[in-house]
Amino acid sequence: MEAKLDALGYPVGDVDGDITKRAKQALCAWRETNGMPVSRGGLTGADVRSVLTATKRPAATKEPGIYVNKTCLVLYQIVGKEIRRIVWVSTGGPGYETPNRTGKVWRKWAGAHESSLYDDAFMYDSLYFLKDRPGIALHGSRVNSLIKTYPASHRCVRVMRPQIHHIFEETPIGTKVQVYGEY
Repeated sequence: MEAKLDALGYPVGDVDGDITKRAKQALCAWRETNGMPVSRGGLTGADVRSVLTATKRPAATKEPGIYVNKTCLVLYQIVGKEIRRIVWVSTGGPGYETPNRTGKVWRKWAGAHESSLYDDAFMYDSLYFLKDRPGIALHGSRVNSLIKTYPASHRCVRVMRPQIHHIFEETPIGTKVQVYGEY
């Protein structure tokens, strides 16, 4: 199951036969993109049948943009009618929730910079998408270990590096960004 999910572009972490929290994120994303009930729950018979009989990743059903699913803690980058990539994210933790909203990329900040709100919080390749909440962005963090399997940021969406670099390079100003779901 893990090898097949990983080969289809759903990141599972180590392919070792253990359904870890990262593998559950991949399963959650698989369920969503295949029209199944979305959850972070464990492996089911329906999951096994669906994954093992798949020959390719499903086509995107949403318009081009970036979609952050807080239930699965994954980001989908959709270009054209293709899901370009699926990556792990960490959204806002308790008291610092990332709002469920739709916006558009209005500012891009390449490379590293320190957060204007939090000391010693470095952001990489930031994509700001809510003009009325200018401190919220999609960004890479100093180290990938800050992208947890649970909500742990201060309202932003932390994205794995180097994936954020690719997303940053491929995302023009005006691109739709939608955050949805509940952890």
